[in-house]
This record gives sequence, C-alpha cells and structure tokens, in this order.
Amino acid sequence: MQEDTFKNALIEQAQIKEGFKLLDIGCGTATLTILIKQQHPSSELYGIDGDDNILTIAQEKVANSGLTVNLRKAMAYQLLYPDNYFDRIFSSLVFHHLTTENKEQAFREILRVLKPNGEFHLADWDRGQNLLMKIASLTVQLLDGFQTTADNFQGRLQDIFASAGFEQVRRTQQFMTILGTLSLFKGNKQN
Repeated sequence: MQEDTFKNALIEQAQIKEGFKLLDIGCGTATLTILIKQQHPSSELYGIDGDDNILTIAQEKVANSGLTVNLRKAMAYQLLYPDNYFDRIFSSLVFHHLTTENKEQAFREILRVLKPNGEFHLADWDRGQNLLMKIASLTVQLLDGFQTTADNFQGRLQDIFASAGFEQVRRTQQFMTILGTLSLFKGNKQN
C-alpha cells in the first residue's frame, strides 16, 4: 500500500471547507501537511512535531513546495494553541509512539483546541484483523516498543479516544499492510 493512499483517504474523510483552520499533529517531514495544503490551498494550516531535526527537514520541504504552512515544535499532549481554535485536526502514525497517559492527555488537548463541531482524524496502527496482520504487527511492536504500541494493537485506541470526551468516535477505514492493520478513526467535538 502506498502512503498516499491512506493519507488521501484521511484528508477526504475530513470534508475540509474553504478557510478552515487545520492542525497536523506529529507532522514529521510534512508529507501529510503538504498534501493537505496542496488539496486545500485556502486553509490555514499548522504542523507540530517534537523533533527539531525533523522540523528542519519539514521546513525545507514546505519552502521547496512554495506553500505557506506554520510549523512549530510542540508535543501532542501539550498543544500551544487557544481553546476552540481548529476546525479539523489530523495525526498520522504518531499515537503508537505515545504512552497510554500521553495518549489520554493528547486526546484531551485535541478536544480543547477543536472548535465546537470540529473533528479529529487519526491514522494509526490497530488490532490485527486476522492472524497474518497480528504477526505482521510484531515488527512495529519490536521497533517502537511493546509498551507504547499496546493500546493500538490490543484495540484500545478507540476507547481512549472516546473517554476523552469525543462524540461519535468510529473506525472509518482499515488498510492491510506489510506491517499490520492501519485504521482511520474520526471523532467529533460536541457543539
């Protein structure tokens, strides 16, 4: 599966409207960030990551693309934005790096900075849907650690998402990959 396949699906499910304020949490080298801005040039787009070296690469990629994106250093569980600021928030393959406590805090922070009726769109590893996917996921668990990936691979991510106060939390799509099952999730902030 190509990376753009699930990232485009994540963007599409967000139903972004003109002028929306958007945040990409754990933007990494800005692959998803740039894809969003290319598809929605009128959006006001922000990206955060906790790694200075990765942000430097992201800033170079954004500059080379000719797009305008606001990038800054921050963590998912400590967002530096005011309450009710964003219409849509995205995160791709970040939450499996967080401890349960940091996941819980990140979901609360995301809910805080979302506007009423705002949405959080998440792509991350999930419980394998069959034996092959469960075996495939061992690579991610070995590389990224069993402690931080446990919530994902034991299928608890959706429950943690909902317990933070999101409404209508649901798994919207699943992709079978060589590293396991990757799921897209969506949750809404109540009006």
